[in-house]
Amino acid sequence: MKRLIERSRRPDEVLRWVAQNPAKISHNHYPVALQKIGQLLQASPPARGGGGGPDTEAPDGREILEHQDFHTLCNAIVNDCAKFDNFSIVNCLYAVAALGLPSDSQVVQVLEAESQSRLTMVPHLRAPHCPGVSSQSSLELIFSSHLFYQNRQERFISSLAEELPKKVESITPYTMALIAKYVARHRLRDTRLLDTIADFVVKKAEYLDSKVIQKLVFPFSRMSYRPTNQQQFFSRLEEVVELKALSSPLATVNILMSLFQLGHFPGPVLHRVFSSAFISNVTNSPYAVIVRRYLSLLDAAVELEYREYSGPRLQDAHKVLMFDHALTADEVNRKYSYKGLVAEALRQLVGEQNYKQDEVLAPGYNTDFLLWMDSSGRVLPIRTSLLPESKPADDAVTVVTAEFQKFSPVIMSVNDKWHYCHNSEVLVGSRAMRDRHLRLLGYVILQLPYPELEKLNGIEEVKQYLHQKLLDVPL
Repeated sequence: MKRLIERSRRPDEVLRWVAQNPAKISHNHYPVALQKIGQLLQASPPARGGGGGPDTEAPDGREILEHQDFHTLCNAIVNDCAKFDNFSIVNCLYAVAALGLPSDSQVVQVLEAESQSRLTMVPHLRAPHCPGVSSQSSLELIFSSHLFYQNRQERFISSLAEELPKKVESITPYTMALIAKYVARHRLRDTRLLDTIADFVVKKAEYLDSKVIQKLVFPFSRMSYRPTNQQQFFSRLEEVVELKALSSPLATVNILMSLFQLGHFPGPVLHRVFSSAFISNVTNSPYAVIVRRYLSLLDAAVELEYREYSGPRLQDAHKVLMFDHALTADEVNRKYSYKGLVAEALRQLVGEQNYKQDEVLAPGYNTDFLLWMDSSGRVLPIRTSLLPESKPADDAVTVVTAEFQKFSPVIMSVNDKWHYCHNSEVLVGSRAMRDRHLRLLGYVILQLPYPELEKLNGIEEVKQYLHQKLLDVPL
């Protein structure tokens, strides 16, 4: 029966399976049916007026919600939800939210009451000092679900963006951090939701732990978005982070990295993290290596983008490369990338001796393809001895040698889907800062966006595309 419900193509088909097979239906089937109805209604286009075509026979969303069999299903959920496992409760909560059922309907109230009672009884599901507010408990349970976290739910997030400002006072920092983590993971650049998170940070920052603040700030840098209250947002963060810098050094440098990716450079906080006290505090800590990586990149960013800064800097003895290999996301998604196709086309176009692949350039940025071109537009063989040193010292970041000035260093950047915010042309913050820094170091960046690459058919079209890109290089 579960399989039949899951294979249904229309909401009324789901209801028929449930209503016409009472002997085969148990309480385990009700959450499956409700979730399937929610999925089908979300996936279906709006009902078309008139036309008399076959689609007009399918009931629209409003008709389904008013159908007697749907009310029977809801009543069954009300009666049996105490028997559901936590996973089923989460699915039901998500389904009623997706269906837009009113908060005063019995099924919504019973599900929220059940979720609240479980948060009270099951310690590992409960956030510290979680208030007994129904909307809060529902959101916490939904965003704590591993299955929900793994899947991108755009419509739910869009609805949440409208509703959350009305409920923000009842939301705990723990739950807001879960929401921030979710939108960052799925690169959902919903500015309404991000503005609500920013307002939350401004109001609550002084009461929050640095580890929570870093989670709340991360989606802004991830999505390259400055909130509408950016002046208050940045000012508040500077005050709090400077005060709490030593309490959690790793969280502090994570917050700083987010601010740098947004192009905001808080001088007082930099004084604190580059101080001997801060460096000594992290040198022998378990997270010393990662903090040194972040501090090295922050120091390079100061050199490139914050020239007016005159405070302490990171000593050369502590500097390391930020990255010495491809990013994890690129490694995991390698089989979905256009990089292999571009590599083969480039090999045929210019010869493998005339470019470097996966070169790590100071201060530790991995690049897709590096080429040299002379003033006439000719691609030159790359001499490894003349590549800028991949070390984080200031001279490797700021000095362009006379030999380097004789040619144009060009980076071909394959921008796959995960390098952008979802359904957007905005690059994620880490990618945008990398490009910004490499340009400041004198590199020309040729962007190869996946929407352009996916239109090409075969290696010859890719070669023509790359050839035109090289012709467009400013020399």
